[in-house]
Amino acid sequence: MNFFEAIILGIIQGLTEFLPISSTAHLTFAGKLMNLISDSNPEKWTAFIAVIQIGTLLSVLIYFWKDLILIIKKFLEENWFNRVKFSNQSTDSKVGWYIIISTIPVVVIGLAFKDFIEGIFTKNLYVISSSLILLAIILAVAEKVSKFSKTINDLNWFDAIIIGFAQALALIPGSSRSGTTITAGLFLGLNRETAARFSFLMSIPAVAASGLLQFYQSLKYLDQHGLIVMIISTVVSGFIGYLSIGFLLKYLRTKSMWIFVAYRILIGVTILIFIFTGIIKP
Repeated sequence: MNFFEAIILGIIQGLTEFLPISSTAHLTFAGKLMNLISDSNPEKWTAFIAVIQIGTLLSVLIYFWKDLILIIKKFLEENWFNRVKFSNQSTDSKVGWYIIISTIPVVVIGLAFKDFIEGIFTKNLYVISSSLILLAIILAVAEKVSKFSKTINDLNWFDAIIIGFAQALALIPGSSRSGTTITAGLFLGLNRETAARFSFLMSIPAVAASGLLQFYQSLKYLDQHGLIVMIISTVVSGFIGYLSIGFLLKYLRTKSMWIFVAYRILIGVTILIFIFTGIIKP
């Protein structure tokens, strides 16, 4: 991978990590077009994707730093220093609990199926294109039936658990972490901006753990050039990711998810056309 390819992949990661269109799908599609994915060593590509997510993780931390400080402060105050009954805790403290609860499913399932997730099957473009199209249909249903009535103040344990399992579904490439979690939030009646905001906040523990673990494991694959390339992609993805968060939250205040439904179907069909015409191997 050269520096130009690293920049392109960083831009793709930053643009697609927070929009419900699957960063993994776009990165893998691009990686296949650039001949960067090895069938004999797919774990290397999985590690690369996980590590450059650290860039978009940093963009979440920077964008929501005030919220995060308040959540941590209230959580510690009301659960450690001056214990308060859960029902009487502040919204910020409860959100801290909900982030923890929603992280458990992806950790358990991710560890249980780690070898499968890192294998060649999850890099298969048939799997990715199918996931893109299927979740587009499910997102369309959620957009149609949601009441959009609940805010962050209305979140509860059940919501956190369901959205947590939805996050675990994002381990299927092409699903999209933000796509599955926002879709679950809409089914539960959250308004679009709240669903997206909680989706971003709850991604922090899982992305941090996955990215740091994969970075440690990827050291055996990296020489000096490989490390520099990965740093470039990570920095670029972080900058673009910060802009993407702001765009999506502002967009969802007044707009629906239909544009993302249409785009997912379009890119899913495009990938299938590329496969069937022999432009790219699945």
